[in-house]
Amino acid sequence: MALELSLASVSASPPAGVLAPPPPLAPPGKEQQVAGVGILLQISMLVLSFVLGHVLRRHRFYYLPEASASLLIGLVVGGLANISNTETNTRTWFNFHEEFFFLFLLPPIIFQSGFSLSPKPFFANFGAIVTFAILGTFIASVVTGILVYLGGLTFLMYKLPLVECLMFGALISATDPVTVLSIFQELGSDVNLYALVFGESVLNDAMAISLYRTMSSVRSHAAASENFFMMILQFLETFVGSMSSGVGVGFISALLFKYAGLDVDNLQNLECCLFVLFPYFSYMLAEGLGLSGIVSILFTGMVMKHYTYSNLSDNSQRFVSAFFHLLSSLAETFVFIYMGFDIAMEEHSWSHVGFIFFSIIFIVVARAVNVFSCAYLVNMSRPEHRRIPLKHQKALWFSGLRGAMAFALALQSVHELPEGHGKTIFTTTTAIVVLTVLLIGGSTGTMLEALDVVGDENTSIENYEDNNGYMPPTYEEGTSSGGGLRMKLKQFHKSTTSFTALDKNYLTPFFTSQTDDDDDDFGEQPQNRRVRFYDQ
Repeated sequence: MALELSLASVSASPPAGVLAPPPPLAPPGKEQQVAGVGILLQISMLVLSFVLGHVLRRHRFYYLPEASASLLIGLVVGGLANISNTETNTRTWFNFHEEFFFLFLLPPIIFQSGFSLSPKPFFANFGAIVTFAILGTFIASVVTGILVYLGGLTFLMYKLPLVECLMFGALISATDPVTVLSIFQELGSDVNLYALVFGESVLNDAMAISLYRTMSSVRSHAAASENFFMMILQFLETFVGSMSSGVGVGFISALLFKYAGLDVDNLQNLECCLFVLFPYFSYMLAEGLGLSGIVSILFTGMVMKHYTYSNLSDNSQRFVSAFFHLLSSLAETFVFIYMGFDIAMEEHSWSHVGFIFFSIIFIVVARAVNVFSCAYLVNMSRPEHRRIPLKHQKALWFSGLRGAMAFALALQSVHELPEGHGKTIFTTTTAIVVLTVLLIGGSTGTMLEALDVVGDENTSIENYEDNNGYMPPTYEEGTSSGGGLRMKLKQFHKSTTSFTALDKNYLTPFFTSQTDDDDDDFGEQPQNRRVRFYDQ
């Protein structure tokens, strides 16, 4: 829109040496009216989306999940705008800036992902989750990038440079199984399967962003691409630096709420305000340092839920949980609405249909390589009763929907890559998000029933209550194979058990207000046992 206006002004400019007439002033109140109509349109679509989602969920109609309904609403509204020849006015009403997306929509979604983690099953499967999220995402992004590059060399699809193919592989490897998880919750599924899908999607975002930024930096500095060591170092700088920033802010917030004495009745507003500000502080700190704010706020959410949350008063705990859930739901619904609206309104590069078609095939293949290879490595280090069954591996493979994060990175690539390349990647990503949300999201219920993972009553849930809420792998003397890889994997899983002991014995008592008499299961959020000032 801004480009069209600038071109129009250039074409209408007078000859050199002649003063241009001042632009006509907008009628008083016109800008406020346009803004008001735009906000009204957005609120109307949000209301319709939430009501429709509630009706579908109430009638257990799983073929059209809430995310799919929101996306279709955006498609319909955008299509009607095109038909009625009001595209320009509607685009003005539905003004959407990339900065608004990254600064206000993504942070609450990502923070809620880390904040809503259930610690017991997450840490019980921590080794497997890290394997899928870190190693698996790396495998998926590299396999996708290489296949897309080879497809271009063999003239199967639009040809892109190798670094740009790897950028595309990184951004499209970010999964968002919000639809699958919501159906998991309603139909009931194995607790370990839910933890694997959710945990992988949370850490997977951080890994995908770090890989994308690394590839983007390599592309902008061509000399760096010749040094593989520098590329690895740059990735570690982005990922580890962002993670350290987020964890540090989370620990600072835990100490503040532990010792500041804010959990008295007349300070609950201050307590809640400070808690809400810390995530954005973490995000902006990382961005200011040249790191990834999304990775930082993700780990801030995990740390604040595990440590800071227990230092709040009971009323504040209820408020912040509801508040961030509300923000996340609004933001995520708006993102899917905008994606549908954007498909109908924007000019996409649909000329490269082959690129979209083969990219979908390559993503499916890369996801399979990711899931089944990582599951094989995890099962090598686990005893027989703790191995990931094949039906859970298939469910993991099926759960690889693409969503807000992939769309956000593709939107960013439009500005970082040449016009034709960035537009092609953005169009392909949008099409993949739509297809996975509509097709995979709509068939999730059928898939769960076919794989017989609906209503799984996993006996391991009871085992969570033993050993302080954890199920560390138990290795029998006779089952050790002696293989080097197997032994290293076992050592890795044992190290996660050591971390849980470190957390229970040192970190939790230091950062939370638990007393020595507390006998809570590790991983459960310790209840606030501090006596209110007025109850003393």
